[in-house]
Amino acid sequence: MNTELSQLPVAVIGSGPVGLAAAAHLLERGLTPVIFEAGDAPASAVRAWGHIRLFSPWQYDVDAAARRLLADTGWQEPDAETLPTGAELLEQYLQPLAAVPAIRNVLHTNSEVVAVSREGLDKTRTGGRDTTPFLVRVRNADGTTADHRVRAVIDASGTWHSPNPLGSAGLAAPGESAAYAEGFITAPLPDVTGRDRDRFAGKHILVVGAGHSAANTLLALGELAEQEPDTRISWAIRRSSAASVYGGGDLDGLPARGALGSRLRTLVEEGRIELHTSFTITGFKSSGSLAVIGTTPCGETQLDVDLLVPATGFRPNLDMLREIRLDLDPAVEAPRALGPLIDPEFHSCGTVTPHGARLLSHPEKDFYITGMKSYGRAPTFLMATGYEQVRSIAAALAGDQKAADDVELVLPETGVCSTDLGGSCDTVASCDTDAAAAPAAESCCGVPEPAATTPAAESCCGTPEPAAAVPAAESCCGTPEPAAAVPAAESCCGTPEPAFLGIPTGLEHGRSGERGN
Repeated sequence: MNTELSQLPVAVIGSGPVGLAAAAHLLERGLTPVIFEAGDAPASAVRAWGHIRLFSPWQYDVDAAARRLLADTGWQEPDAETLPTGAELLEQYLQPLAAVPAIRNVLHTNSEVVAVSREGLDKTRTGGRDTTPFLVRVRNADGTTADHRVRAVIDASGTWHSPNPLGSAGLAAPGESAAYAEGFITAPLPDVTGRDRDRFAGKHILVVGAGHSAANTLLALGELAEQEPDTRISWAIRRSSAASVYGGGDLDGLPARGALGSRLRTLVEEGRIELHTSFTITGFKSSGSLAVIGTTPCGETQLDVDLLVPATGFRPNLDMLREIRLDLDPAVEAPRALGPLIDPEFHSCGTVTPHGARLLSHPEKDFYITGMKSYGRAPTFLMATGYEQVRSIAAALAGDQKAADDVELVLPETGVCSTDLGGSCDTVASCDTDAAAAPAAESCCGVPEPAATTPAAESCCGTPEPAAAVPAAESCCGTPEPAAAVPAAESCCGTPEPAFLGIPTGLEHGRSGERGN
């Protein structure tokens, strides 16, 4: 590397947990970071979901280099076994880390990166590219832009501001943009019992999504409904069963996660949450309220609600990287070498191999995407994985290739990761794996019925069937019934789901397992 280039700083985009960890590792390697944060304070995305409690204890939430940097400040590390909320993660760890002078002096808030390129070279130009400084264009709070010359770029900007659309086929449904603009669709993970309470109290709320982000919101709405009885809760998922969200209860390797699923199941079974399974949104119409139009095995249906909370996950925003030579997996939009290792069709959080600079590299030398954004559309990201990513990258940028290649990650036995369809914002959440089948009382067409009032021979669409034609264990709409009633080889849904949620590290599974592939 030429002398001029080596003296330039390394740009870190984003000051969330992984971005700040990247800065800590760069400093430890004698490199100078410059951090660009779009929000008005460090880790602004974490602040947005501060009311949510993590499933993983502090021991998995603090980066090693950050810990060493904080040690000289008199920082008191939280108890390793306790579970922080996002606000506690921010207040007890991220804010003190951002306040360390070596980081504070290079952290620029209200600085949105709008483009990354090479100085004087667009994507098509090859000659001298590897020895040309990067150009990072930043939009400031007053709307002006400034260009920064840097030797390398670590994009840890996350995916929080890029939620997946609510429609099918990866596309927004007709009327979705208008529904957002008119305020009928909220931001993910709203604080329904806190700062957003007045917006939700006494309203009919629809939550869309089948991950733990949805579960957290539904439980909070259940608490609100106890205090505000006019509050009505609906829940729509594309799957034929909510089993993957309910999980394994007491069998879960992470007690907090198991308790969440058990509480949610109870709310559904008691009829306090109206569950709509096999529901695919096809359109929105808004006037005084929001009409959510969808298809089910029973035909087209419409739900009229006051507000919709999206919990369908996130995807990376790659617009600012248009002039960077990227090599992305065509399915999950992660770095090509990493894509097959994290594809949720075949892997969960516990089966992702530890990885670093080599797997995260692109044709653009010294450019890396890290953290949740590095996983593209895959939901299996671990915050601890992000810490190992940036440790390896800092070593590579410092010329220590042996340390960069020596990747290692010690995880809890169950693997602690983010959810399937929503909720990861560079946080640790939990494995999204399917568990016991849904109770027989769950109707794929909407309102759950008490088990005693739905005879075995009655179709979920309302039309009685001859008892001999429809065995007790079969559902016309595909909803799985209790495993004891359906032999593995005869289930109308295919391969039965496993009866637990905590997944041992190394156990391969994924969405393909649900289909018996």
